[in-house]
Amino acid sequence: MTSADANPETAATSAPAVELPTVLILLLKGVLYREDDEHVWGVLLNLQPAVRDYTSVLGLELIIDEAEGYAFLKSRSDANDDAHAPKVPRLVARRPLSYPVSLLLALLRKKLAEFDAGAGQEGEGRRLVLSRDDIVEMVRVFLPENSNDARLIDQIETHINRVIDLGFLRRLKGTGGPTVFEVRRILKAFIDAQWLTEFDARLTDYRAQLATSAGAGKQRDE
Repeated sequence: MTSADANPETAATSAPAVELPTVLILLLKGVLYREDDEHVWGVLLNLQPAVRDYTSVLGLELIIDEAEGYAFLKSRSDANDDAHAPKVPRLVARRPLSYPVSLLLALLRKKLAEFDAGAGQEGEGRRLVLSRDDIVEMVRVFLPENSNDARLIDQIETHINRVIDLGFLRRLKGTGGPTVFEVRRILKAFIDAQWLTEFDARLTDYRAQLATSAGAGKQRDE
């Protein structure tokens, strides 16, 4: 008789002991998506209390959206509320965004809301996929006029790559046709419905800021 046969309880509990570090490491690396690994997603749901206990020690909060199928860690807002306690360094760094990147994120979030509203129940589980040209046309109307169209497209592609790095867009493998991207649904967690209600006002601010930046750049060139 093997040791595993002699100790079935030990064998039964060894899997969670191994799987918990795996889930924690994946979460610390970035967003965990159900569609990427159904098994790991199931482990996360089963081990939620343990994951929350471990991450809270690091000043992090576990966010899970079971309906959309993603989970991630964010810094707890109350981690440094105690004025007498030592300050906890942020493990998840804040990333400053340029105005064009912020604009692109806002436009993608609005597009995702429109997609969900139009799809209804039949669209559950569907992905919002946009071509590079779709995104360029969506953004260019809000950017300062540029006589050099190729340069403008290059600039927008730079912003697209930044959004990909942030994890809100995913480049899909092409089949020889136009370059296409999936809008990741985690964008909804960072730009909520309340923010969208102020979207038009924010766009006005973006355009003013971009126009100011363009004017300053033109003066420097002169």
